[in-house]
Amino acid sequence: MIEPLAQAYAEHYSSKLSPLLQEIADYTGTHHPEAHMLSGPLQGKFLEVMSLLLRPRRVLEIGTFMGYSALCLSEGLTTDGRLHTIELREEDADRAADYFRRANRQDRIILHRGNALAIIPVLDEVWDLVFIDADKVNYAEYYKLVLPRLRSGGLIIADNVLFHGQVLEAIGLDGKVDAERVHGKSARGIQAFNDLIDADETVEKVMLTLRDGLFLIRKK
Repeated sequence: MIEPLAQAYAEHYSSKLSPLLQEIADYTGTHHPEAHMLSGPLQGKFLEVMSLLLRPRRVLEIGTFMGYSALCLSEGLTTDGRLHTIELREEDADRAADYFRRANRQDRIILHRGNALAIIPVLDEVWDLVFIDADKVNYAEYYKLVLPRLRSGGLIIADNVLFHGQVLEAIGLDGKVDAERVHGKSARGIQAFNDLIDADETVEKVMLTLRDGLFLIRKK
């Protein structure tokens, strides 16, 4: 989706990764079969800067993976801030937990293991910032769960909202969008989520063409 030279150029002129984040990126690229799921340097730095600007007290991340994005999002936490992150896969959760310890963030990043649809309702928090980056078919359900607990002015960031360009099938020659043109379970899940946000007048939103697409959704 993104011109590789533009990506490389943007990364060159952005602040560099910490040594630990670089290690996570290197390990994931070499050893994990789904390495493409890692946020990467440009998106990671974007998440870090957004956190530093917002100074959130409570952050929710749905989809921990290797812990890379959680470490980025934790950079702007207030002194009493906490980040809750949820991961379904035990092996990924174990490795993320180790990285949190090495970053000395184990007391500020709370790792939950299991199904996010079951865990989110029992977290008694008001969220300042939410990052959705888990299974695509449930994006709309995650959104419906977290929006009532997002403070006014709070921000949801949803990843992969272009889904490798597959959702672009929705656009016809007439320029109109028809969700029925989108194929594939995950792509259809993302299309349904995008349509849900489009119709929600309780939020301000902007879709960014960064990496695989980021949706920034601010509660009015």
